[in-house]
Amino acid sequence: MSIQPADFEGTVRTTFADSTPWWPTRENSRSTQPNVIMVVLDDTGWSDLGCFGSEISTPAFDSLASCGIRYNSFHVTPLCSPTRAALLSGRNHHSIGMRFLADTDTGFPNSRGSIRPDVRLLPQILRENGYASYLVGKWHLAPLHEITPAGPYQNWPLSRGFDRYYGFLDGCTDQYEPELYEDNHPVPAPNREGYHLSEDLADHAIAFIEDHETFRRNSPFFLQFALGATHAPFQAPRDYIDRYVDVFSKGWDQTRIDRLNRQIDMGLVPDGTQLAERNEGVLPWDDLDAEQKDVYTHLQAAFAGFLEHADAQVGRILSTLDELGIADDTIVLVLSDNGASREGGPSGDVDTNAPYSGVRRSAAEQMPLLDNLGTLTGGAHYPEGWAMASNTPFRQYKQFVDLGGVRSPLIVSWPGAPQTARGIRDQFVHAIDIAPTLLELLGIDAEAGVDGESVASSFAGAEAAVGRHTQYWETLGHRAVWSDGWKAVTVHKTGEPYDDDVWRLYDTSTDFSESRDLAQLHPDKLRHLQQLWWSEAERNDVFPLDDRPLRELIEARGPIGLFAETNITLRPGQSHIPYPSAVTGSNRDIDVTAHVSPLCANVDGALLSSGNAQGGYVLYTLGGQLVFEHSHLGDSVEVSTALPADASTVGFRLRTRDDGSASIVLTIGGEDVGSGTIPRFSSHLSFWGLDVAQIANSTFSDRVVPPFALPRNVLDRIDLTVHHAADDAAEYAETLLSRE
Repeated sequence: MSIQPADFEGTVRTTFADSTPWWPTRENSRSTQPNVIMVVLDDTGWSDLGCFGSEISTPAFDSLASCGIRYNSFHVTPLCSPTRAALLSGRNHHSIGMRFLADTDTGFPNSRGSIRPDVRLLPQILRENGYASYLVGKWHLAPLHEITPAGPYQNWPLSRGFDRYYGFLDGCTDQYEPELYEDNHPVPAPNREGYHLSEDLADHAIAFIEDHETFRRNSPFFLQFALGATHAPFQAPRDYIDRYVDVFSKGWDQTRIDRLNRQIDMGLVPDGTQLAERNEGVLPWDDLDAEQKDVYTHLQAAFAGFLEHADAQVGRILSTLDELGIADDTIVLVLSDNGASREGGPSGDVDTNAPYSGVRRSAAEQMPLLDNLGTLTGGAHYPEGWAMASNTPFRQYKQFVDLGGVRSPLIVSWPGAPQTARGIRDQFVHAIDIAPTLLELLGIDAEAGVDGESVASSFAGAEAAVGRHTQYWETLGHRAVWSDGWKAVTVHKTGEPYDDDVWRLYDTSTDFSESRDLAQLHPDKLRHLQQLWWSEAERNDVFPLDDRPLRELIEARGPIGLFAETNITLRPGQSHIPYPSAVTGSNRDIDVTAHVSPLCANVDGALLSSGNAQGGYVLYTLGGQLVFEHSHLGDSVEVSTALPADASTVGFRLRTRDDGSASIVLTIGGEDVGSGTIPRFSSHLSFWGLDVAQIANSTFSDRVVPPFALPRNVLDRIDLTVHHAADDAAEYAETLLSRE
């Protein structure tokens, strides 16, 4: 007996002649529900957009602001993964397993490096309500040990509600040689003249939109466009950078003053708003010498050029909406995931691999490198003084729960809204309110149990009473809570008792920049807010508190993934080993044994290659020689030896030393045949991972040319024995992160 679907309205008989076909009614006209595009910038400060007071040219963002709403009291978390989790879930990040970055699983329910599987995300909800959902760009919501060519994929975008994905899964990437993924598989790094990731991401976003309009125009779409900009490395075409050198020669102190004045003139901040005091450790611009001023100005120019270039790519997407006639029917949001980053340290660098390796180079050391600025080998990071200026008029930075870490620009534009929605809004809004707000605007019921509340009624006017009464923050032990206009906040020192933390108190209704500490005047109010923080922390699974510095947490991976393996076997023809695997640097004691055929002595090619033109190491055969090269920040070493015709195993042994150097010993047939010293080992040789039997798109070596692929049947396999990970950034962690 056949069972017909309950919704089938035709008839089924023995033959086609006796049966009546039936098709569900399909709407062929354009959907009446609006599309949604959410543009998420990375590490962009509150004052960096032109429409928020900046000198940087951002015409696309400014055009959205001019015909939409700017929220001047929009808040996020001070790290990217937690903010992205909150945006898509409407829930506080601790309660859904994303206390910290997705980089690691700390072993506790509040910090699994992924969003709890039972939490339904915005793209899932929208898809169930007829929307197509696309993500282009950064994800950073999958644990790094799951970023492999073989998955597992349960925390990748397609498993969390997106129909299509193109971008990078890690927290940051190089803009010229990124490790890219499409849907559930890796794609080769583009190797074409003039390539830039921001442009590539815009190309794919536009293609997704155009395909949607061709094939699914009867359905609305949701697009999350998550740029790598402006997270370091700062890379952009040089003409974008050069135009800002003169602009920022005035320095970070005058930049702060100028930006605050513009913000007041715009009506974005109240008249009389004070600049927060200078952040600890940032020198007055006038105290710098001429060389420092020159280098630091160029580093800020690289940031500015990177942002303007990103704005141009968003402009291309907006032009596509106009060309397709769907601009009026599309809600566009622009925001940043957290405040500007001070991770460049006091002096920044022309090459981000320096501060990311714990290396501080003086302005004099950087001066000869300025010609590389913005290129593959000149992906910069600016000094923390410029990050302070980015967060004008607030104190602190990314990683902190003061406003410099958690206040983000927010622009919402909907030209075809039922009623005009323009101007500035000062209602309190948090990342967890975005999903409920969008769902209300789209006429879709919000999920039960979410922490956020819709602020859609604020579209109607600046005086609308919206939102919640309380919001807490916690990151790296730093804590804060806001309630009905009052805010208590503390900066925690790693290793110190939490009871010793000094709390400050602000009346945010009269003190926009949180510059006037009222703790001594209102001790009862402060005690009330402190108690409120503890109750909110209990309710949202904040415990256990963990005050380990950022870098220590990133490196403290659990017993999972390649990083936890002692013995790893690699084979020719296999996929690229991505940088997030954390096995691609030179900061671990390594034994490498390549099992080769006798042909090895007579052919040229790479056996194992880590990194790219920025730095790395490579083991190869060339002209009857076995060669090992290592390069980091321009410090290079080469060790070579003659390769006998009967060699069956070749390799090297690397041992790290306490002084930051490492010994390298070449081996053939298990015997030591040559040795050298690596001046400085690092976990961050570049932003590119590891390749077997070939070299990627570029290399630091001047002896070989990519791909320098080894002929087939020469290499059988490579056995890696890996040991402890050495701390290649002890000085960095001690002098920079200990202050956080």
